[in-house]
Amino acid sequence: MSTRIAVLGLGEAGSEIARDLVAAGADVRGYDPKDLSVDGVQPRASEAEAVADADIVLSVNSSHDAMTALENALPALRAGTLWADLNTASPGVKVALAARAAERDVPVIDVALMSPVPGKGLRTPMLVSGRGRPLPRPARGAGCRRGRPGGPAGTAISRKLLRSVFYKGLAAAVVEALRGAQAAGCADWLRGTSRRS
Repeated sequence: MSTRIAVLGLGEAGSEIARDLVAAGADVRGYDPKDLSVDGVQPRASEAEAVADADIVLSVNSSHDAMTALENALPALRAGTLWADLNTASPGVKVALAARAAERDVPVIDVALMSPVPGKGLRTPMLVSGRGRPLPRPARGAGCRRGRPGGPAGTAISRKLLRSVFYKGLAAAVVEALRGAQAAGCADWLRGTSRRS
């Protein structure tokens, strides 16, 4: 029997992940409030219907909808079903999700997608934290690079957000240097210097 996976949110990221899961042989059912569908994914009318018989739930919605998706699914979630939250919510939201799900004995893992999903699907680099068991093979995907920093839910997303601050700061420094060089009349020199380094 194949792993039954519910994908909540079939937008840009969720649709690619769901498509890869189907290709990997998983039994996938999905729900999206905008009635989006993906070939091979069994459509469901609500979060609760999607998770009712799932072994794993991948919540791939917006950070604003993370808790709503869990609350809507909770009445139908079986104890022990793994809830994997893949959105970019704050660490506090991830901790709150884990606490709420624990009331129903549903383990939560925090999955931080470390690059854009389009074009990569399940091969997107991921960091995972939380008390849940590792994702089974179909949900990990062929070639998926992932790390497990340890710690509770919220740890993986904290690392992603810290990394984002670094990269955005680096990009801002480059832009500021180029603007300064342009004002000083030496933009070509700065560009040439950076190419030689």
